[in-house]
Amino acid sequence: LLGMRKRNMSRGAWSLKAWTSAHVYLGLSLVVIATLHTGFQFGWNVHTLAYALMMLVIASGVFGISAYATLPQALSANRGELTQGQMLDALRALDRQLHEAAQPLDRHYADLVLAALEQDPFDGGLRARLSGRYRHCATRAAADAFTRASMAGARDPAIERVESLLQRRLSQLDRVRRHLRIRALLEVWLYVHVPATFALLAALTAHIVSVFYYW
Repeated sequence: LLGMRKRNMSRGAWSLKAWTSAHVYLGLSLVVIATLHTGFQFGWNVHTLAYALMMLVIASGVFGISAYATLPQALSANRGELTQGQMLDALRALDRQLHEAAQPLDRHYADLVLAALEQDPFDGGLRARLSGRYRHCATRAAADAFTRASMAGARDPAIERVESLLQRRLSQLDRVRRHLRIRALLEVWLYVHVPATFALLAALTAHIVSVFYYW
């Protein structure tokens, strides 16, 4: 019902904030009420399945509450005045500069830059998206290689320019990845909360029907 209310923009005595508060507090009250209702009798049956699904729904909801209370501020702080599209545009501008700056380099260093530019920097699956850790980042590998070259005494202006651009690209990538991570944390709990809710409704229906039929 809350999902329907969120999509209904008509005016009413009950605001969306009131609906959400009722949704949260009624859900939390079930931790006590439903636990007492079980009489602490659990087993491998549909009744315990309904209880377990209910607790999963509540736990995912609690995570959602904490996410919405803390993450939007972190998302805004990371984004600054830029939109997601503007951050990606800045990254593409750096890519064009890197492609041009890598032209005078020898084959080894040019290949490092090309590998960084050709790799999808956000391709790491759900685990990488949620953790923000991309283990096989070609940009980081290239930046480390150019840093080592500079520290080894390679005073080549072309290498120094590419190293600077790679560091800027790495910084921009980290910013976009943080943005995507926060967005994912704001949304991923719904992929547990909503399907578990429908499974709970099915198990609860089976629980009620079986109780009335057998008792």
